[in-house]
Amino acid sequence: MVKGAQELHLKENADGNQALSAKVINKFRVDSGNDVVWVKADRYWRYRVHEDEDGREARG
Repeated sequence: MVKGAQELHLKENADGNQALSAKVINKFRVDSGNDVVWVKADRYWRYRVHEDEDGREARG
């Protein structure tokens, strides 16, 4: 986003790092619905598969 001059979509978090703004995160939640899950161990989003449990987090 920095390279694309889209810094308006970023904020500085409590650790001083750049993070996505709440507006972007909320839009992602609305658009993705229940179709994606967060893989916490590897820190990425992926499409939900049949074996996933309810909720937004998936087991490794």
